[in-house]
Amino acid sequence: MKIIGVVNPQAEAARLRKTNEISEALIQQTKEIMGDVAKYGDQAVLDYTAKFDGVRLDALRVTDKETQDAYNKVTKDQIKALKLMKSRLEKSELAVLKRLRNISIKSEGVIINRMVQPVASVGCYIPGGRARYPSTVVMCAVPAKVAGVKRIVAISPPTKDGNVDPLTLVAADICGVDEFYKVGGAHGIAALTFGTQSISPISKIVGPGGMFVTAAKLAASSRLSTDMVAGPTELLVYADLSADPAIVAVDLISQAEHSPDTVCGLVTTSEKLAMQVKSALNSMTEKIARSDIVRKSLQDNGFIAVCKDDNACIEFINEFAPEHLEIICRKPDQIARKVESAGLVLIGQETPSSASDYCLGSNHVLPTMGFGKSRASLSVLDFVKIVNRVKASRSGLAKVDKAIKEMTGAEGLPNHYEAVRARKRK
Repeated sequence: MKIIGVVNPQAEAARLRKTNEISEALIQQTKEIMGDVAKYGDQAVLDYTAKFDGVRLDALRVTDKETQDAYNKVTKDQIKALKLMKSRLEKSELAVLKRLRNISIKSEGVIINRMVQPVASVGCYIPGGRARYPSTVVMCAVPAKVAGVKRIVAISPPTKDGNVDPLTLVAADICGVDEFYKVGGAHGIAALTFGTQSISPISKIVGPGGMFVTAAKLAASSRLSTDMVAGPTELLVYADLSADPAIVAVDLISQAEHSPDTVCGLVTTSEKLAMQVKSALNSMTEKIARSDIVRKSLQDNGFIAVCKDDNACIEFINEFAPEHLEIICRKPDQIARKVESAGLVLIGQETPSSASDYCLGSNHVLPTMGFGKSRASLSVLDFVKIVNRVKASRSGLAKVDKAIKEMTGAEGLPNHYEAVRARKRK
């Protein structure tokens, strides 16, 4: 893991951020795959599943029997953990939704009722591959269910035996997923977007994935809504000398184990802490599970940024806009108040990002690749639309008549005003 002396925080953060930009070649390859699915439907999906996942499927949809059989392959404690995750996230999302209810504005003869309506249907992408992610089912499906989405679809790449991880299927059942399909990658995103003989198209796609999935969601966004650009996992830890180097190191490892392209970094003003954390990482990575993934992630993408002062650290963080930001220092709340760009801010030593991935009640589907500058985590807000119902009285319309006349004239749209003026003659 390299140590970088930061002179220009914004420039250095931007340089490190560029390492995960989506290439034009990847976008073009993704579009070709999606074009095949749009043209050939199920056959293209099955062919690409055989090519990328190494299994030739007979059917894409998970059957009710497969879901019921999955319960026999998981433990009672795992089911209990899933239900705890679900209940905590439900509580958090319901609190947000309740704030949006019964919004009505009455002003001088005009009534605006802002109605909360759910998205019609949602497709949830659940990553597979090197790890299983039943927790992501919870994070995607629960806010959709709270919002009132009528049709919730989940997709995930099959394993080489043609199945989906049983705990993932159990999570989907517990959280109210209506349909589950054994498909991933760009071809899975294409199936949700265009529809196939087996999969009806949906209104919105949510959920994290690798760079292929991210590129496919970008391509799909010209036809339907997507939640966010969600590339490889990111973690920044801001720490000072009061932090335990071993705690910082183990937190970096906890996110680095996702995949070799994960981006994990420490931001500090202390060269001493930088050396202590690097030493701890070197020691720990020799004897941990998934060490090959962790070592490659930290070697290729990991960094320790040493800045001249706290202001420079904050400048670096806000430019980088990490998915997860941990703050471990003497006065973490003071630092947190200065952070403007992060998907999730975790304050204090007892709030590790790994806990937020599961059971703290926050959502772990978070913006990456710098999109923490403009949005935060997936939530119930991603599954609803605020529809305005507006009603004006004759007197209310009269009060704005002059302003409408001025603005329609200024914009060169006289017939807009004529539609208003015609009502004055009645």
